Amino acid sequence: MADKRMTAEEVVSRLRSGMTIGIGGWAVRRKPMELVRAIARSSLTDLTLVTYGGPEVGLLCRLGKVRRLKFGFVSLDAIPLDPHFRAVRQAGAVEVEEYDEGMLQWGLYAAALRLPFLPTRAGLGSDVLTHNPHLRTVADPYGSGDELVAMPALHLDAAIVHLNRADAAGNGQCLGPDPYFDDLYCRAADQAFVSCERIVPTEELAQGQPSSSLVVRRLDVTGVVEAPAGAGFTSCVPDYDLDRGAVRAYADSAVDEDSFSRWSSDYLGGGHE
Repeated sequence: MADKRMTAEEVVSRLRSGMTIGIGGWAVRRKPMELVRAIARSSLTDLTLVTYGGPEVGLLCRLGKVRRLKFGFVSLDAIPLDPHFRAVRQAGAVEVEEYDEGMLQWGLYAAALRLPFLPTRAGLGSDVLTHNPHLRTVADPYGSGDELVAMPALHLDAAIVHLNRADAAGNGQCLGPDPYFDDLYCRAADQAFVSCERIVPTEELAQGQPSSSLVVRRLDVTGVVEAPAGAGFTSCVPDYDLDRGAVRAYADSAVDEDSFSRWSSDYLGGGHE
């Protein structure tokens, strides 16, 4: 099996401005923040993000890296709406496509299956269709009379996810209670990069763990980054919990530019381009 180990900087070198990038995890759970920091420090810009969003959205939007966002929410949990994202959205600084959570999943699934769209009931009777006028509905061709939303595939140029363990070939393991949709991100992308708490021998992935914990296949993975605490300050259970103090510090840095400059200089380790 090929050895796909990379550094975070090598991952970023494979990305280009203008790309559509899917970011795994869920709100403040298992976000690939080591890779997000590397993107934040880079010269990349004009990005489209696809995500169930957390602080990665607010940070990259605040830094001017993002042109468009396709999302189900942007939340810090106890702080329902990321204040950095709130500010850039209210200023009209990013374009948005906001979807029902199930619709976003279905868009990733369609891309993973290499289909142009998948039908769904999610979004029917809601303002999702009002605020996304590009969406279309389709009639059930088998005669039920049902009208369904045709959720377009959310094809990704690249995906970044964070897992508890991986081997050097790219098989990724989730030891927490929920894999979220990290497998779909990887399958929907032309390139997929997995950061993990620890790279282990392949045989160790199977020791004492159910086969369902192996959520990402090496065939879908371009590169693997060993990044201890690489989801911090979001959680990566059972390795570590959410750092609530760090979440508050991040949120408080939205007060003014000086506060954000001080916080980001510390968090990003020396500023950004």
